Amino acid sequence: MFLTLALYSPASHYPFINYDDPNYVTQNAHLRAGLSWTTLKWALTTTEQANWHPATWLSHALDYQLFGLNATGHHLTSMLLHALNAALLFLLLVRATGASGRSLLAAALFAIHPLNVESVAWVAERKNVLCVFFFLLGLAAYGRYARKPTIARYVLLTSLFTLSLASKPMAITLPCVLLLIDFWPLRRIQGWGSPSAAGSQESFGTLVLEKVPLFALSAGSAVITLVAQHSGGAMPSSLEVPLLMRFTNAIQSYVIYLWKALWPTRLAPFYPGSPPVTWQVLLAATFLLAVSLSVCRARRKCPWLLVGWLWYLGTLVPMIGIIQVGGQAMADRYAYIPLIGVFVMVIWGLAHLFEGARVDPRLPFLAALAVVILLSVLTLRQLSNWRSSYDLWSHTLQVSTNNLVAEDNLGVELLALGRAEEALPHFQNAVRINPLDPLSHVNIGADDQGHGRLPEAIAEYTSVIRLTSDPKLLTVAYENLGAIYRQLGDFPKALESYQRVLQINPQETRAFMAIAVLRREQADRQVSSSKRAGGK
Repeated sequence: MFLTLALYSPASHYPFINYDDPNYVTQNAHLRAGLSWTTLKWALTTTEQANWHPATWLSHALDYQLFGLNATGHHLTSMLLHALNAALLFLLLVRATGASGRSLLAAALFAIHPLNVESVAWVAERKNVLCVFFFLLGLAAYGRYARKPTIARYVLLTSLFTLSLASKPMAITLPCVLLLIDFWPLRRIQGWGSPSAAGSQESFGTLVLEKVPLFALSAGSAVITLVAQHSGGAMPSSLEVPLLMRFTNAIQSYVIYLWKALWPTRLAPFYPGSPPVTWQVLLAATFLLAVSLSVCRARRKCPWLLVGWLWYLGTLVPMIGIIQVGGQAMADRYAYIPLIGVFVMVIWGLAHLFEGARVDPRLPFLAALAVVILLSVLTLRQLSNWRSSYDLWSHTLQVSTNNLVAEDNLGVELLALGRAEEALPHFQNAVRINPLDPLSHVNIGADDQGHGRLPEAIAEYTSVIRLTSDPKLLTVAYENLGAIYRQLGDFPKALESYQRVLQINPQETRAFMAIAVLRREQADRQVSSSKRAGGK
């Protein structure tokens, strides 16, 4: 645990980044009250950010109450949760399997793997580490329940599962995971192996019925999530992302995650989608099918292979993209839980091979140590990319192509640094990648406006109004249109633009002030016109 914190210690000095952190923390007015009844009521009822995750909101509110906008405290909380997750994973594995060495290595890989940097270093991804914290506690509660089933222990399991779902809905696969560990290592399924000390064996049907309340919670969370994401505009339509493209992307992503687990380089917070290549999809599907058949055949002799593989495939289902959320093709943070299954497969599988071979016992230890050191170095390297928004998005553009999100966010960061001339090409690249991107249009319009190209600026802001329903972008577009029309002397259009701002946000004081100035200027002009007419 302390080694995990030491490895991630550089992140404690990092600032917030400009992607999701403003919405989750720095510009979220709901958190300013800290932990209060008002915050609790809002957290329980809001679907802001196209999700229902009250536990996550309350976690951020607590950090805000303790640390304000000092990013160090927020980072420390995420780092501590990740370290606790690694420690919990070790305790769970060693308690269930009795293999302390393998369990320690699996937990170490989870703690230091570069794919998990995103979940820890990105404050807005608190939901990931918090969800897994309750997820693993739920597994621990189930272990206690399996040894001695009581209502109190089942209530504890259900409560922890609810908290996990209230942190991030990716936890909906927990009931299926419990059925997997019923097979191995708990061996609770009658006829599928000898019983263990974990508890008595039951028929598979009985074990499924035992988890019906948990499946009900999963179904409820899925419905709430779909409603939240649909209302929040996070779900592209089947016209934007066809179903066939989602399936082919899912097949490829399963293999790409495995490749990144083996060779964790060129990592980024956003991977844009690309048209599927038929031979790559077929090759990926063949690989997945071959592995599935192999681990199924070895299920009795090597049950950890089947459990680890199904853990990986199953826990990725909510994030694999069949139900598309957002514009990313895949994301490193989605592998946070699934990688556990891969680590179990690899470590227990290699240990099984070494058991049957005459190998110097120091060799596996030295190999494991070398892997841990290598991954630690790669993690420190990946962690350094999160030092600032500029570093993050510059790196992302180096390791990806046609990355709209990276172009936009690097441009926004350059504007914040006062480097507008450097920012403009990134917004122009974003428009080239996607002509319907409203953020790039609003920033190109601002550049046109700043350089006196007012007709061009009006065209850009008009495009923004046509392309988006985002209240923040619409507010900027209408406010800037109002300023341009006022500069051009078109007071009716200027007044209409500022009134549109107030329709979007009735509390926007700048629009009130602008309207008051406009009316005073109109009155002054009328008085001047009257005096000139009287003089004649």
